[in-house]
Amino acid sequence: MAVITDAICSLCGSLCDDITVTVEDNVITDVERACILGRNKFVGMFLHDRIESPMIRKNGELVDVSYEEAIDEAAKILVNSKRTLSYGWCSTSCEAISKAIQLAEETGSLIDSTANVCHGPSALAVQEKGGPSATLGAVKNRADVVIFWGCNPAHAHPRHMSRYSSFSKGFFTQKGRKDRKMIVIDVRKTDTAKLADTYVEIDQGSDYLLVTALRSAINGHEDVIPDTVAGVSKEDVLELANVLKEAKYTCVFYGMGVTQSRSKYKNGDGVSSLISDINQHSKAVMIGMRGHYNVTGFGQVATWETGFPMAIDFTRGAPYYNPGETGANDVLTRGDVDAAIISAADPGAHFPQDSLKYLAKIPVIQIDPYANPTTELSDVVFPAAVVGVEAEGTAYRMDGISLRMKKLIDTKFKTDEEIAVDLINKVRELKGGA
Repeated sequence: MAVITDAICSLCGSLCDDITVTVEDNVITDVERACILGRNKFVGMFLHDRIESPMIRKNGELVDVSYEEAIDEAAKILVNSKRTLSYGWCSTSCEAISKAIQLAEETGSLIDSTANVCHGPSALAVQEKGGPSATLGAVKNRADVVIFWGCNPAHAHPRHMSRYSSFSKGFFTQKGRKDRKMIVIDVRKTDTAKLADTYVEIDQGSDYLLVTALRSAINGHEDVIPDTVAGVSKEDVLELANVLKEAKYTCVFYGMGVTQSRSKYKNGDGVSSLISDINQHSKAVMIGMRGHYNVTGFGQVATWETGFPMAIDFTRGAPYYNPGETGANDVLTRGDVDAAIISAADPGAHFPQDSLKYLAKIPVIQIDPYANPTTELSDVVFPAAVVGVEAEGTAYRMDGISLRMKKLIDTKFKTDEEIAVDLINKVRELKGGA
């Protein structure tokens, strides 16, 4: 029996790094301190529908084949494609992401991450206005006002409030929850909102209006605020603005309720400007509540290797970036790609119908530990090791801090990185023989 301390949970963007895992006969038998979602990642992984063998679709059915045959078939698809979409790569290691970008460049493909349908607008907002941020440790130690805007960590990031924000005890917040004012801004009263000191319910898609009203109040222009804005009374807007001005340290955690509602990246732009305004009176920062455990890592790796965080098109031989044109759903709905390779993501369960209809018409290569709706659309399937459990690797927490995930048990499966490297080598071999 082995007891592994300080393991990292590779489930969500919190990347909790205080997990203790017990392993017996190469099976994880106990997990301490993980949330129910994280525990299922460690212990329940053996109960899921694991892909056991590489597969190729023949006569309409996926059949088991050797790894070498699957690599040959996938490489042929990539070499024969005029423009491939490479998508996902956010629930895997930075090392795998780096190789995925190399594969995209080698094949003249377009590579995009799951951020494009969640926090992609945040990247655009940061490019336009900046993103005054901090580490989760700084928030834990200093923040006396915590705002959750358009997110529900009670469900999506279960340990976030206890480890990093609302309930955590820090150097200047030694009483934990008693030292903090917790505010939730959302369109409905979520389980997170039920824990808040102040819940601000806003009209659907009106985030930008509330941001603008708060900025007006903080900058002393109360006269331009109408009696009701975004479904919130002027009195409540002024009260909230006053709380932000008088706080010692405010952190705004914002989620997809902000990034994917009406106004999209302009919401993030507005929040960034709001943070700057608050900083004229006190101290404030903003942090996106990232979902996939390494979606932040994709943005980091892609930016340092190509200069762009997502939606990168290598068709022209050099990286080209134009979200709205080069995003995964953009090219699928227009029918602008003729093949796809999907790893560590499940567009089959999350993409709109028009995108999936087209995805079903083109050759699809899947790399994933588990069968999912995307498997039903795939023509070549590679089973992969679970990073953070069966393989080590680097990931970036939602606040941009890199952490090294441990290998806890042995596996027969190759890693996403190894599969990407084998595809690169086979593609080069086929190109050399052409």
